[in-house]
Amino acid sequence: MPGIKVKESESFDEAYRKFKKQTDRNLVVTECRARRFFESKTEKRKKQKINAKKKMLKRLYMLRRYESRL
Repeated sequence: MPGIKVKESESFDEAYRKFKKQTDRNLVVTECRARRFFESKTEKRKKQKINAKKKMLKRLYMLRRYESRL
């Protein structure tokens, strides 16, 4: 779990920024979202879009690979 030590000369905003950066690096928020049971419609659409893009790129890669052999 991320945690920071706040110096006396440090402001709250600086400490908060450090904490946010640390949570982003440790993928805390993404891990939490991935483990949730309920997914909203926008999250489902986003995942479908990403999967469709991956599938298309894979097909394109395989097609180019096949054409290069001919």
